[in-house]
Amino acid sequence: MPQQKQFKVLLIGDSCTDEYVYGICERLNPEAPVPILKKTRVERQMGMAWNVRENLMSFGIEVYILTQEERIIKRRFIDERYNQQLLRVDVENPTKPLDYDLPENNFDALVISDYDKGFITTERMFELVEWFDGPVFIDSKKRVLPTDNAYVKINADEYSKLETKSNNLIVTKGSGGADYQGVNYPGVGVGVFDVCGAGDTFLSALVYFYLLYAKMEKAIPYANKAAAIAVTHFGTYVLSERDVNEICD
Repeated sequence: MPQQKQFKVLLIGDSCTDEYVYGICERLNPEAPVPILKKTRVERQMGMAWNVRENLMSFGIEVYILTQEERIIKRRFIDERYNQQLLRVDVENPTKPLDYDLPENNFDALVISDYDKGFITTERMFELVEWFDGPVFIDSKKRVLPTDNAYVKINADEYSKLETKSNNLIVTKGSGGADYQGVNYPGVGVGVFDVCGAGDTFLSALVYFYLLYAKMEKAIPYANKAAAIAVTHFGTYVLSERDVNEICD
């Protein structure tokens, strides 16, 4: 592997709090055929774009993040005996579009992590891609994207709904790996425990190894390895130093 460089990335996107309410289900609700969860503990982690930030930093990247001020919570109720998710409740406030002053364009890459909550409008996304002088990476749930001037990471379901397509699409398929320019890069066979946040981990590794090697064909296999590690853990997962060393081997 080439000697590591201190890369600098501008990250723009929606963030949330991933909240996990753990408990034990010992009986059914007499009012409806659903279990009653007796709460034992609550764990919280930052997710969405913030999870991308944490995983980029795992690779030693310096990250400058722009995200919304409004609070978004994804609250999951878990039977801790079986790690079975019973229900997810999303708490969302109306999100104001991005109106921050952008920093000087002295970054190695621009990463857009767009969960389509209103922080990044379609028009603003196209403006950002046009503005940035360097490689741009997009992970978005929108159907219209600037695919010609950016690398777009998208899953198979999102790909089927996308209205703008090009050769710059990296289509992730879980255990089926990822497709890029007509080539499939095989996934890593692991026992899947939880897919939450795996796309963020894939994106972070993709950015780092593309900056390192300047070839998407070399970056994707590493990103597949990173995502495979993430799905073996429960909840939103941040790669450890040991994980990064395993990916780089």
